Amino acid sequence: MSRNDAAPGTVTAPPGRIRRLLSLLYVQCLIGVLAGAAAGWLWPSFGAELKPLGDGFIALVRMMIAPVIFCTVVHGIASMGNARAVGRVSLKALIYFEVLTTVAMVIGLVVVNVVQPGSGLHVDPSTLSTKGLPPEATESHESFAAFVLAMIPDTLISALTGHEILPVLVVSVLFGFGLNAAGQSGQGLTQGIEKLSKVLFTLIRWIMRLAPIGAFGSMAFTIGNYGLDTLRHLFLLVGSFWLTALFFVLVVLGTVMRVNGLRLLPFLRYIKEELLIVLGTSSSEPVLPRMMAKLEHAGASKPVVGITLPAGYSFNLDGTAIYLTMGSVFLAQALGIDLSLTQQLSMLAVMLLTSKGAAGVTGSGFIALAATLSAVPHVPVAALALIFGIDRFMSEARALTSVVGNGVATLAVAKWEGQLDEERARAVLKGEIPYTSAPEAGHAPEPRTDLRPRTDLRPQIHPQPQAEPASGAELENAEEAGPKAAAGSGRDPVPTVG
Repeated sequence: MSRNDAAPGTVTAPPGRIRRLLSLLYVQCLIGVLAGAAAGWLWPSFGAELKPLGDGFIALVRMMIAPVIFCTVVHGIASMGNARAVGRVSLKALIYFEVLTTVAMVIGLVVVNVVQPGSGLHVDPSTLSTKGLPPEATESHESFAAFVLAMIPDTLISALTGHEILPVLVVSVLFGFGLNAAGQSGQGLTQGIEKLSKVLFTLIRWIMRLAPIGAFGSMAFTIGNYGLDTLRHLFLLVGSFWLTALFFVLVVLGTVMRVNGLRLLPFLRYIKEELLIVLGTSSSEPVLPRMMAKLEHAGASKPVVGITLPAGYSFNLDGTAIYLTMGSVFLAQALGIDLSLTQQLSMLAVMLLTSKGAAGVTGSGFIALAATLSAVPHVPVAALALIFGIDRFMSEARALTSVVGNGVATLAVAKWEGQLDEERARAVLKGEIPYTSAPEAGHAPEPRTDLRPRTDLRPQIHPQPQAEPASGAELENAEEAGPKAAAGSGRDPVPTVG
């Protein structure tokens, strides 16, 4: 029986609508996350073996991050009007990062002291061992001076072949300044870098088609390897951490958006695909190139996006900041160690340093917590064994919070620098100017690449002309007929040259 011969009263979904839904990336990622969780729960051993799917997807995106950052930052700086503005943007971004990171840590400190998820566990410190912890958690950690020196790569090329974001940013800024100072000599290379950037984003679009598979494999591994039973014993810590992260996003970041004339919830809807990818892969790295493209599409200038967003991946990890304070105090409570307010504040000061430089990859927050505990004598590093099994379930919240925080930071810095087209940003967040991964020419104005403050912030969104312009054919006819014919058509005479 055909679909037209269906029984009366039968409601069938239009096949076209179902196909359109299934073609959306965020729907595919959601299906991948749910299917991965089900596979890991029903067949744990099979789910644990699917880890290469997620790792492979993350590796594919990671290999594109360095060249994308390089092309975006270099082209933005080389084509801007004021070179000194880069320092101003960087300073504003760093101040913002420090303030918001401190706020996140204080919120986590207050919540963990009020909820006290570790009280009553009465763990004997003598029974703890570092055996089974990852090697990065027990080895010595670099000092702040070593961290700063590590930002300088061995060679110009080695920064683009490594996995650290900060060296890429340093090389990109220096190279962009060099092209800017070269004047006419550097214009050809600047245009070539812009064209290379378009090629790279085409490759990113192809790679992102594998995001549902990566989310499926990562989620199946998480549930299959760690199991849901581990959540029952430490549910209070995991639940309070997720709620604290949600509070920070909705209240603190929501306030930042309001102050800058935008709204948070439309922004979350705008980046829903990226959030689902982060949820599935437990890493914020795979969405960095797409976040850069989307923020430029939302009206932020290319130099501000290229400087602020990559730097935020090392200096503005809000989710990790909350995790550090809650995790360290939780371990102290579980071991029966009474930390005074002075001791907690001293730990917070150390965390302001240890939280910097942690890349947005799975497990980086756990390593940063290990660095904090090794730097202060209050809680033994072996206590990390208590939360190692559930760290993966908190990694998603850390990554989600940090992605949203870096996106909000970029829009805020762009607004303060006068480099945000506010009318366009509101229209984009409302869905009036939808984002497409490969927009056709003429569908949307190119994002600004200069850092000169805008003096005209009126709407820039395709104003409707008052009169229909003459077509090429009409102008040719007018030229052939002469000024008299042009005057008869109601238009000014078309001047002829030669």
